[in-house]
Amino acid sequence: MLTIPIYVLAAFAEIGGCFAFWSWLRLDRSPLWLLPGMASLGLFAWALTRIDADFAGRAYAAYGGIYILASLLWMWAVEGSRPDRWDAVGAMLCIAGAMIVLFGPRGGQ
Repeated sequence: MLTIPIYVLAAFAEIGGCFAFWSWLRLDRSPLWLLPGMASLGLFAWALTRIDADFAGRAYAAYGGIYILASLLWMWAVEGSRPDRWDAVGAMLCIAGAMIVLFGPRGGQ
């Protein structure tokens, strides 16, 4: 089952791509940061289409929980700000919701 690793790849590709734009506009980095940023956002879009789900909306909804956890890990690893207990509780609630959306039984569909 590659669903979770693909979601993780998509999340870090999206965060990396968006962070490149953030760096350019908010941290006064070179516009050259946009080149890998756009490539990373392309990887994100491609990866999200690899999710084994019957509907795009369900794939995107479940992705949201993974994205939240990945964003907090990015904040800690790249930006040096450790998530607090409320970040952790919120992320775990989101992950639980994502797993329900993704793997919940689908009777009558």
